[in-house]
This record gives sequence, structure tokens and C-alpha cells, in this order.
Amino acid sequence: MRKVYVVGAASTRYGKFDSSARELVVDACAAALDEAGVEPKAVGGHFIGNAFSVAEKQGHLGPLVNTTLGMPEAPSYTIETACASGSSAFREAFVNVAGGFADVMLASGVERVSQLDTITATSFFAYGSDFTFEGANGCSFPGLYATMARSYFQKYGATEEDLAHIAVKNHENGALNPKAHLQKRIKVEDVLKSMVVASPLKLYDACPFSDGAAALVLASEDVAKRLGDSRVEILGSGRAGTIATLQDRPDLTMIPSTRLAADQAFKMAKIERKDVDLSEVHDCFTIAEAVALEDLGYVKRGEGAKAAREGLTARDGKLPVNPSGGLKSKGHPVGATGIGQIVEAYEQLLGRSGPRQVPDAEVALTHNIGATGGSCGVHLLGV
Repeated sequence: MRKVYVVGAASTRYGKFDSSARELVVDACAAALDEAGVEPKAVGGHFIGNAFSVAEKQGHLGPLVNTTLGMPEAPSYTIETACASGSSAFREAFVNVAGGFADVMLASGVERVSQLDTITATSFFAYGSDFTFEGANGCSFPGLYATMARSYFQKYGATEEDLAHIAVKNHENGALNPKAHLQKRIKVEDVLKSMVVASPLKLYDACPFSDGAAALVLASEDVAKRLGDSRVEILGSGRAGTIATLQDRPDLTMIPSTRLAADQAFKMAKIERKDVDLSEVHDCFTIAEAVALEDLGYVKRGEGAKAAREGLTARDGKLPVNPSGGLKSKGHPVGATGIGQIVEAYEQLLGRSGPRQVPDAEVALTHNIGATGGSCGVHLLGV
């Protein structure tokens, strides 16, 4: 395979917008192409992560976006793997450049759901589960992750207060991110006193529904060198799946697809876990961050929930996690989330993250899962 670099990155603010998903992703793509110094007609193809185009009654998004960007002849592909749609789109763009099918590819992600009422939006999200056996029987994603949290508590003795520290840490980071949906610092007691969503998870244990878009320009080594020094190498890429429904899994306290995808990425990159300077992990709920730390191989089983309480995952800790604020504070525009994580990694590695900058960052990991882990993408980037 050829070496592949990210040479341009951009993201909208996450939150609520009157603009359509189509408009949001065009803005992000145009900004990424402009930063990279790449003409649209040089792009060999475009992968777009998007899960809920039905929310705006607009499928086949790619040709519309490409036409607006001035590259109507470039092939486009809409990728749907629930919440992992963005990292899946990035993986396909990476494969195309690494395999020599194109010298430049565009990867983007977008979602807009704020125009929907809460019940409709929650129902759309539930379509990413096994709807016949889970969603249609009342098991929304808060309920499914609450089931994982309760199982984790029983197995390892973790507490709601342990998870509250994860929320506090990510809100602290998000308060420093001008593009975050929730730029609000909170305290442990705020989390514990917030409304119960699905016991033991409360309102501040959950990420918000967000609108937003993000985009990345990927290029071969020859092209990247011609474009200048603002580039980050894609060191490793892993994609994996696991049993889709919780009731069929032998252990509810882990997500095997994360470990499988991480192992692939680290093998490709030829580096160790200890070499990672910062991570953006999929914290749709606080319990998800705790489990991810264990599945990624950063900490032992049962230790993920207390990592934030002990300061391990703080920006200035030994293992900085979610300096962007994560899904919990930055927001979760489903199709854009995995791309947005890589935008954060790109900016951190180039030293552009301002007050939330992780010092001397040279290697970053991103982790993005779909649903309760039926799909997972892990990527390693470095300078």
C-alpha cells in the first residue's frame, strides 16, 4: 500500500442549524479543500457518512454535493453504518488512495436531526439497533447502554459517581472548544442530580442530538509533499464488527469490535498503545468511554470507569481522552462524528487546538462505533 496523508480538514460548529444537511456538508468540504489547496476537479472520489437522510427526504446525497462543489464527474458513495458512518467513509477513502485507485479523495460526514421532535429522532436512532428485537420492544439506545452500565456495575463494582467524572472531564474540554454543542462546565453533583434517562444513566451521562458536518482531504505521499507541510500521516486503519444484539452477546461489559479494529490499526502502524499521545473515543454515553478504554487495551478490565476520577484521561493526564469534548460535549451529528474525531486529531497533531491543545502530541487515535458496537472503526494518525 501507498502512504496516505490527511492534507486538509474542516468542520462546522456542532449544534442546531436551519441549514440543510446538504448545505452543511458542502460548507465543510469546501473549507477542507481550500485549506488543502486542492482544486475540486483533482478529487478522485467522495465518500459521505450519513445515517438519516430520510429525515430530510433526500437520498443520493453525493452527486448533489459534488455538483455544488464543482466536481460533478467524481464518483460519490453514501456510507451508512449507524454512528460509525463517518469513520467508515474515511476508511474507504483511505483504501482508495492507499490502493492507487486515486491520488486525492474526499471523506465527509453530515447529519441534521434538530428539525425532528424527540420521539421521532429517538426512533430514527433506534433503527440502528436490531429494531425487531430491541427498538420495537422499547429498547432505545439509552436503554441498551444502561443495560451495559448496570452489567458493568455488577461485575466491577463501579458507581454512578465514577461515570459522572467522565462527563465532567469531557464538559471541561468542550468548554474550550468553540465548535462544541455544549460549551458548559458541570460538576459531579450536577450529573448525579440530573434527570434519569435510563437507570443508572442520567441526562448528563448522555450526548446530545446534534447537527453538523466535517470533511477531510486525503492524498498520496507525492501529492501531499507538493501541497506543503500541513499534513498528517494515516499510520493505521482498522474496521471490525461484532454480534449486533446485546441479548446474544456472552459479555455485556465489552465491545469486541473495538479490540479487533484496534489490533488491526496498531498492527498496520507498527506502534504500541503507549505510543499514543491522545485519543478521541466514542462516548455516546459515559459508560461507552469507560468500556472503550478497556477494549482499546489502555487499561485493565474494570479500570475504565475510574480513569477520569483518577485524572488519567485529563488533557494533562497520562492518557488524554476526548480533548475535543467528545460526543458528550462536542456533540454527536451521527454521520459526521467519526470524521469530526479525525479533524480534531489532525488539528491536535499540527498544534492548532488552542487552549485544549495536548502538549507535544505526535500520535493520535480515533475510535468510532455504530449502535452498540456492531460496527467499529479505529484509526491512528501521526506526524
